[in-house]
Amino acid sequence: MPLAVLPDRGVIGVGGEDARSFLDGLVTSSVAGIETGAARYAALLTPQGKIIVDFIVTADPGGLLIDVPRALAADLARKLGFYKLRARVTVDDLSASLGVAAVWDALVPDLGAAFVDPRLPALGHRVIGERDELATAADASADDYAARRIAFGMPAGGADFAYGDAFPHEADMDLLGGVDFQKGCYVGQEVVSRMQHRGTARTRVIPVHFLDGISPPEGSEALAGDKPAGRIGAAAPGGAALALLRLDRIADAMAAGEPLTAGGLVFRAEKPGFADFPFPWEAAKPQG
Repeated sequence: MPLAVLPDRGVIGVGGEDARSFLDGLVTSSVAGIETGAARYAALLTPQGKIIVDFIVTADPGGLLIDVPRALAADLARKLGFYKLRARVTVDDLSASLGVAAVWDALVPDLGAAFVDPRLPALGHRVIGERDELATAADASADDYAARRIAFGMPAGGADFAYGDAFPHEADMDLLGGVDFQKGCYVGQEVVSRMQHRGTARTRVIPVHFLDGISPPEGSEALAGDKPAGRIGAAAPGGAALALLRLDRIADAMAAGEPLTAGGLVFRAEKPGFADFPFPWEAAKPQG
């Protein structure tokens, strides 16, 4: 039973009569109708449409639970508290007692609130439960989960894109169920809707593979020929990594037969399996 505790994840509880409508009015996904045991991927944005923090929201009998980067949990709780005004809502950072685990290729143990990962069901389940109980049940490592995440092309904030600097489309949230383009207003909606309708998202987090089997340090600049094309994110053993890249520059370099490199190492750009539209280099001359 691969169960890995994710120590970099925290938990926020949102309760009260107005919890669902309150959160629904702020975040990129529709969370008002989440059923117990289900989940949604979402983010809180700046008014300029950039990601403050992304997270997974699930419902349990006590209200809503938010699976969020632990380093940002307290700040998100404060921001939500700022927005609540007269809403009948409670917001609590529960990260000291509750943690998050990932489970895959196995039956899900009864250790807390469990749900299928709403971004990509193939990733498996998440479980929010008591930190000590999750740690006792763990038989896989966070590194094991990270390698799995990278293999599926799943971006992680803070590693593969920068909070406060990336738009939802750049973090692939539009491809992963993280943006509801039919719901009502939320903070930053106008910018996100405009990018969707105009098709102006040229930069994306995508999988890459370094041909020598080793990856440069996280944050290394990626080059398409001699042009800056983005930066490398998290990596796994064997040369697999994620990268935030300008797709138009990648396509131009590939069409011209120019190498894609980072840290002096050649890489191949790959299309994530969850992408539902043609990537611009698919008609270009293949590398390697």
